[in-house]
Amino acid sequence: MSQQVARDGRPQEPKIDRSLTLHLRGDWGSANLHRVCGWISQELTDRCGPHTRVAIWNSRGFSDAVRAVGRGEVDVAMTTPAAFATAALDGRGVYREESFPQLRALGVVPQRDRLVMGIRKSLGITSFAELRENKPALKLATAIHDGENYVGLAAHELLTRSGVDILGWGGELLEDERPFETLDHVRDGRADAIVHEAYMLPAWQEIGTGLNFLEVEQEVLDSLRDDYSWPAAIVDEGHFPGCRSFRTLDFSDFLVLTRADLPEDVAYAIAWVLGETRHIIEGQYRHLAPERSPITYPLDPVSMGKTPVPLHPGAARYYDALPTP
Repeated sequence: MSQQVARDGRPQEPKIDRSLTLHLRGDWGSANLHRVCGWISQELTDRCGPHTRVAIWNSRGFSDAVRAVGRGEVDVAMTTPAAFATAALDGRGVYREESFPQLRALGVVPQRDRLVMGIRKSLGITSFAELRENKPALKLATAIHDGENYVGLAAHELLTRSGVDILGWGGELLEDERPFETLDHVRDGRADAIVHEAYMLPAWQEIGTGLNFLEVEQEVLDSLRDDYSWPAAIVDEGHFPGCRSFRTLDFSDFLVLTRADLPEDVAYAIAWVLGETRHIIEGQYRHLAPERSPITYPLDPVSMGKTPVPLHPGAARYYDALPTP
């Protein structure tokens, strides 16, 4: 299909006459991925046949979501961070036993995030080199390392490649599924170190004053990029109270993922919803400053079309039709 442009210069609004039954996969149920699925569901249904139905399935939003859409269990799945899905295309890392070259993207919903490691200032450790030298018996709070939870996976890879052996040094791992419990471990004194994401949450500001944040060594970041296509990023100076800028692992963006066999008009319609009705999802976060918001608004349709997984041709037709800045 050729690109479609309306008279106002914007991509043409979709209209699908037939009724659809679609299955989307979000998060545990009350977080940001489910919100995005609800937004897509509402706006897509308004532009399809009268008996259209969209189901939103619970998920963890990690490799389980990628596998679900890759296997055809659902039509569209949300996963984060976006770059972690690239390994599924050619079977690297946790996807080495089952690859999904047919995966395609419909867009990304920008979310600026980082995976960070912090240690209580009272321990006097300010770098991974000092951590290896001192080998303290840490109680470290992080996510479950079960091959599906990307936070636990990334924390394990980061620590292992940095020469850190929490259990071997006599320490303890406090593992949970979601970040809220992990942050509580540090706040309530049960943990003296943490590796986690969602660095925009208010709880990070509460515990950050008592932590030294460790910059990830360049050779570790390079190895993660080379092996898994995981990118690095900067935590800006002052993001945590009194903290300098430092490099760590990027954990950004919600990826809207599908397969190459999704009908082209449906792919175009979902991409159009993401770009042209973005004010609906933005309105749910405007009570937060953009740098402290789980969705980094204002959303830019051009940026939303820059995905680490190849775009579905129908979605590409929408992004190609955007007016040139």
